[in-house]
Amino acid sequence: MAQAPSSWLANPTQTRAVLDDFGLYTKHRLGQNFLVNDSVITRILDLANLGEKDVVFEVGPGIGTLTVALLRHAGAVCSVEADRTLAPVLAKTCSRDSERFALLMGDALKVDADQLREAVDGLGIEGLDPSPTMLVSNLPYQVAASIILQTFEQMPTVRRAVVMVQAEVADRISAQPGGKTYGAYTAKLSLYGRVTGRFEVSPGNFMPPPHVDSAVVRIDREPATDPQTGAILTEARLSHVRNVIDAAFAQRRKTIRNSMSSSGFDKQALDAAFESTGISPTTRAEKLDTADFIRLADALPAGGEA
Repeated sequence: MAQAPSSWLANPTQTRAVLDDFGLYTKHRLGQNFLVNDSVITRILDLANLGEKDVVFEVGPGIGTLTVALLRHAGAVCSVEADRTLAPVLAKTCSRDSERFALLMGDALKVDADQLREAVDGLGIEGLDPSPTMLVSNLPYQVAASIILQTFEQMPTVRRAVVMVQAEVADRISAQPGGKTYGAYTAKLSLYGRVTGRFEVSPGNFMPPPHVDSAVVRIDREPATDPQTGAILTEARLSHVRNVIDAAFAQRRKTIRNSMSSSGFDKQALDAAFESTGISPTTRAEKLDTADFIRLADALPAGGEA
């Protein structure tokens, strides 16, 4: 007996039918590439490992290809969509599980955890904490990196992200110190989580095929800790470390001392910090790992810029 698909929308026939029903395919105004391979959806679900108590935050649901699969496994799904013409599409495609589906129209970068909680709470699901626990999305590529970092920074109840992004963004997310793609973004994301899974998704899995390769990445929350005591960093310390990272990478071709001093950090304070931490002032930021940035930040006074 054939196994039921994870998403009944994840094939060319059903995708075309829905788009045609709503006059979207011929306009192609959305500029989207629709996922039409159900095996990719299944692999996303496997990485997410959703449970009935999970509340999924989804960005850019499109016509609901991933959404309908998420609704079968999660306690609730709250999707944020910028294109208002998709509201009636999602109302139809997600109708089977509408009692567990909340839709917010707008810019996902401007949506906070309180708005997600309020939307899910409005569903009236008994015994379900409405706080978001997962970010699972086929993310709009132009905002993907920002969405991921902002979610981990501002939504502490989100413990995992499973996201499809452009392959080069996945490379930045997964980069290690010393690598070409390791930068300020990677270092800041490492303060909140670590990559625990990845698989590649070729253009042929979409309709129409995009001009870039994609990848699905799983990031599990793993809060940064004090290298000495193991204590989880407070928000104030995290903010200071993020400022240090931004200053260190501000001018990648310069040494870390020159880059940070050019960003406003006092040179004497920097020299004292380099000496106390054993970090060479002539190294470059891409050579430092998360613990190095934490140690350097701790050795610099908060607001250490001149």
